[in-house]
Amino acid sequence: MISGSDGVPENGDETAFTAEATAYVLRDACRAAGLDPTGAELLRLGSNAVYRLSSAPIIVRIAQDRTALPEMERAVGVARWLEASDFPANRVPQNVPQPTVVGGRVVTFWESVQDREEYATLGELADLLKRLHWLEEPEHLGLPYFDPHAKLAASLTTLDGIADRDREFLEERATEVGKVYDRLDFVLPFGLIHGDANIGNVLRHRDGHAVLIDLDGFALAPREWDLILTAMYYDRYGWHSQEEYRTFVHHYGFDLMNWPGYETLADFRELMMVAWVGHQAATSERFAAEFEKRMRSLRTGEGRDTWGAF
Repeated sequence: MISGSDGVPENGDETAFTAEATAYVLRDACRAAGLDPTGAELLRLGSNAVYRLSSAPIIVRIAQDRTALPEMERAVGVARWLEASDFPANRVPQNVPQPTVVGGRVVTFWESVQDREEYATLGELADLLKRLHWLEEPEHLGLPYFDPHAKLAASLTTLDGIADRDREFLEERATEVGKVYDRLDFVLPFGLIHGDANIGNVLRHRDGHAVLIDLDGFALAPREWDLILTAMYYDRYGWHSQEEYRTFVHHYGFDLMNWPGYETLADFRELMMVAWVGHQAATSERFAAEFEKRMRSLRTGEGRDTWGAF
């Protein structure tokens, strides 16, 4: 099959975000950057197509969202700022101009942390977050203020391929939770957050230390947003043990579950998680079944301990 000049198969669907279509984008982006895409491994296909090159210690991320250029420009800027601050985070190659747009897709290049994915510990995640939260805001990056209402509303507005009753339920639930959220009294300082802080975004570097990855969610917000996922993963879904969660709390120095606004913040973040799975529901039977399971839990309040982790 021959690729067209826009980085997708000439007889393919340029709107599809599939392994086949992203492989063509990968090829053209790598060649433009002077990299060899031969033998690249597709690690995951979700909000991003993530490839590991076999020819160099490089990870290539291709964003599904075609409007992600400003966000990815900010992520690259954050990576360079964190490197200058000597903060342990994913680095970008110095000699590769980026981000770039190929076939309408936004592509970024990242240094590979190691040859296989090895997650760090919750204690190390807490240490990194505590250190991150002490950093001063990099004003030159123009980080946005995190607006959870707008983020959730945008996700629900573009949520296609689900039943009308499910969409209506999610919208009504979002309105209810949003009203309570607006009355929360946050107790941690407002400032820099990672935006998607969880065990899946802290990897063991090949030299042994832990690093933060996925830097495109950096924003300014109450710091409670960087603690909520770890608390929920333990409390609601059983993805962390009690001992692991206690270690996280000990290292960070604050137990979010003792804060009166915990349940509301968890409800808000949970809706974002369910909506994300809803966006993937049309891509596979696994995601479709998971979405149905999560919707059932939202309606009944039961079964959260059976949710799958992604």
